[in-house]
Amino acid sequence: MNYVTAGGVTIGLILLGYQVVSWWPGRKPLTRDPIKHLSKLLPFLLSWAYGCLTTLGVGGAVGWISGTVLGLSNWLGDVALFWGVGERGGQMAAAKTFVPLSGPGTCLVLILTACFIAAVKKAGEGDQASVLKRGAWCGITLGTSANVAGFAAMPLALAVNWLGDRAYGAL
Repeated sequence: MNYVTAGGVTIGLILLGYQVVSWWPGRKPLTRDPIKHLSKLLPFLLSWAYGCLTTLGVGGAVGWISGTVLGLSNWLGDVALFWGVGERGGQMAAAKTFVPLSGPGTCLVLILTACFIAAVKKAGEGDQASVLKRGAWCGITLGTSANVAGFAAMPLALAVNWLGDRAYGAL
């Protein structure tokens, strides 16, 4: 299982904060048309969910890339904490409710990987591609942490396992 450090969680929260601040339309526009404005967060949330899934016991190339991104984020965040504010990093508690993906669940993650790559390619080099990549990176860093984002991984993993079981159980 991948582990996350205080620096990794910090990087994830920085990514989340950047996205929320970039997205924030203001109180009045949000109250006038909440569906329109909240729907603009959907690509980030979907790519966050994908990134989170890649940390939940997925192996192979997808798991290796996810683990590498998490390891680099841990290192980068720990260095930033130490040199930026004089705080020591270190391993954080993993979510106690960790639910690994089942065989069919990991098959579904492979399908989602192809969809994620297609979405990034379709978005091109613009802001939308950055939003998708930022969301996946944020999901990788926060997916196994013992905070609200980490707890969100449990129902996400259960849902993907259930969908995978239904899709592959029918074969």
